[in-house]
Amino acid sequence: MFKGILFALILFLSLILEAKPPELTSRDTRIKIDEILKAHVSHHVLTSALIQRAFQNYLEELDPGKTYFIESEIVKWTNASEELLEEALLGVKKENFSAFEAIHDAIGPAIERRNRIEQRLIASALPADVKTSEFKDLEWVKTEAELEERLLRIRALQMDSAEKLNQETKNQFIRRLEKRRLNREEELLTKSSKERSQLNLSYVLKSVSSALDSQTAYFTPSEATQFMIQVQQRLFGIGAQLRDDLNGFTIVRMLDGGPASTEGRLKVGDKIIAVNDEPLVGMEITEAVEHIRGPKGTSIKVTVLREIGDDGHKQEEKLDIEIMRGEVILKETRLDKQVEPFGDGVIAILHLFSFYQDSNSSSASDIAQAIQEIKREHRLKGIILDLRTNAGGLLPQAVAVTGLFIKKGIVVSVKDNTGVVQHLRNIDGKLSWEGPLIVFTNRASASAAEIVAQTLQDYGRAIVVGDKTTYGKGTFQTFTLETANYGKVNPKGEYKVTRGRYYTVSGKSPQLVGVQADIVVPGIYSQLDIGEKFSKFPLETDLISPNFEDDLADVPPAYRNQIVRLYKFNLQPILSTYKPYMDTLTKNSTVRLEQNKNYQTFIKELEKKEPLDDSADSFGQADLQLFEACNIMKDLILLSQESPAEAQTVLLPTGS
Repeated sequence: MFKGILFALILFLSLILEAKPPELTSRDTRIKIDEILKAHVSHHVLTSALIQRAFQNYLEELDPGKTYFIESEIVKWTNASEELLEEALLGVKKENFSAFEAIHDAIGPAIERRNRIEQRLIASALPADVKTSEFKDLEWVKTEAELEERLLRIRALQMDSAEKLNQETKNQFIRRLEKRRLNREEELLTKSSKERSQLNLSYVLKSVSSALDSQTAYFTPSEATQFMIQVQQRLFGIGAQLRDDLNGFTIVRMLDGGPASTEGRLKVGDKIIAVNDEPLVGMEITEAVEHIRGPKGTSIKVTVLREIGDDGHKQEEKLDIEIMRGEVILKETRLDKQVEPFGDGVIAILHLFSFYQDSNSSSASDIAQAIQEIKREHRLKGIILDLRTNAGGLLPQAVAVTGLFIKKGIVVSVKDNTGVVQHLRNIDGKLSWEGPLIVFTNRASASAAEIVAQTLQDYGRAIVVGDKTTYGKGTFQTFTLETANYGKVNPKGEYKVTRGRYYTVSGKSPQLVGVQADIVVPGIYSQLDIGEKFSKFPLETDLISPNFEDDLADVPPAYRNQIVRLYKFNLQPILSTYKPYMDTLTKNSTVRLEQNKNYQTFIKELEKKEPLDDSADSFGQADLQLFEACNIMKDLILLSQESPAEAQTVLLPTGS
C-alpha cells in the first residue's frame, strides 16, 4: 500500500501560498516524484510530454502574472526541443535538476529589467478605463515595450482601487504592493546557494506534480499547514485576524473562542510588532502568522503598540502580553444557519462552507444539531442546503451529510489507479429531515459538495437549484499529512496526488461536466470561466454502471453475510416526489426572474464577465440568488400541501 498516505480521501481545491524553501535535497526530490507517479491514477512514468508541461509550470511559478519574462527569452522552454526534454528527463532520473536551474537563472535579468521599468513608470501618465478582463489568459509579451505597457495598465488598475481609499490608507496600500514585489524578488534572487537550491527543488516538485493533472500538488511545509486549516477549519494559535500595516500587524478581529478573545488582554486595534522578542516589522504576513501560531498549550509573548487617551490626546504605549496558544475553531467558515418565516412555520437555510471533521464536531453532526434546534423552536417546512462556493473537504463527511437526508444505500463510488471500484455507503438509515429539500449550488461548488448535490438528485431526494452547472471536480486525492497530526509537517514538504475518480450512485462522475441544476437561477459566478474544464491539465470524465441495487460485491465474502443482515433493509429508493411539480416550479421561477428589474440588471452586469462583489448590494437585494431559491421552496411547500400524495417510487433496490 501507499505508506504514509492518509486514506481518508481528501477532496479539496488547491490552496498555494508562498513560503520559505523546504529542506529538500536532489535525492528527496527524485524520491517524491517517484512516489507521486506510483500513486497517480493515470501517469505512472515520467515522459518528455510531462517534462514539457513541467517547464511551462516552472515558468509560471516564477512569473505567474507574466510581468517579467519576454517570449523570446523563454521559447527554449515553452517550445522545448526533444533533445532538451530527453536531457531533462534523464536528469530527473539521475537526481540532476540543472535543466530547471537554468530556468531559475533566467529570472535574474528579468527582475533587473522589471525594476528599471518600474522606475520609468513613476512619471508616466496612467491610462483610463482599464478592465480586469484584460488580464485573463495572458500570453507572454513579445517586446520590452509591450511589457512596459502591461505593467502600466496593471498600475492603473491598482491606482484606481487605491483612489477609493483615504490618503493614509492609500499610501499604505501602495507601499504594501511594492514591499510584496520586492520581498518576492529577494526570495528568488537569494544569495544563499543552499536556499536557492532548495527553492529550485521545491519549484521542480510543484511543476512536475501539477503537470500530471490539475489537482495533484506539492506543498511546502507552510502551505501544507494552511491546507489542513482549510480542511479542518481549525488552527492552533491566538485567534486574531491581522492586517499588514508595514510598521506592524494590526489586530482587526478576534476569532470567537480563541485565546485572544477569551483572555481579553489583547484588543482590536493593537499593533503587533514582535513575538518572543523577535521583530515582525518587514516580514510578509504569512511569515508573521507562522511565528504567532504554535502548539496548543504553549506560551507566547506578544509585543504590541496600543493607542490610549481620547481623540485630542492620544499617545502610544508599548505592552508585552503573555498569552497561551490554543485551538481556534473557525466556526464562521463552517456552518451558518438562518430561518425564513413562511406561514405558520419556517424554511431553514443551512449554508455549509466546507466538509470538515475534528475530535469535537463535524459538518454532518453540526447540520444534524442545527436541524434539531430549528425543529424545537419552529415548525420546519423545508430545508435549503446551501453549498454555494463550498470547495469540498473530507469525503467521509460528504457521505455523512448525504445520510442525513436519505435512508441506507450507496452514496458515492471511487475507482482508484488499479481500476478497483469501492462503494461508500450510508449505513445509519436515521433521517434528520424527510421533507422538502433544495440543494443550492453555484459554479464554485466542488468536490464533496458535488457528491452531496448529485447523490441527492440521483435518488430524487432533492431539487438542485442554482447556476447551470457546478465546478466539475470528480477526482479524489490522498494527502501525505494525516488530519489528526497536521501540526507535524514534514520539513521536506507534503503532497496530495489524484488517485482516481468518484461517481455518485447513478454511475455519473461530475468530472469536467459538473452537477446539472434542475432549476437554473444564475448567480454572480455563472458567467465566469470557473471550473475544472478551465484548468490546465484536467483528467477526462468517466462513467460506471449505476449502483442503486447494491450487491455488496466490493465487500469481502467473509463479511458480506454479516453486513447483509444489518444493511439490506430500509434502503433508499429512487423517488419521484418532485416530478409532478417541476414544470410549475420552473415556470414560476422564470416568470419571477423576468419580471424582477433588479435581477435583470444583475444579469446584464454578469454578461460583461467582470467580477462582482459577493453581496451584489447595488442591485437592491443582498443575495438575489438566495431570494429566488426561497421563492422556489415556498412554491414547493404549497404544491406539496395541495397534493399530499405519498412519495412515488420508480425503482426499489433489492432487499428493501
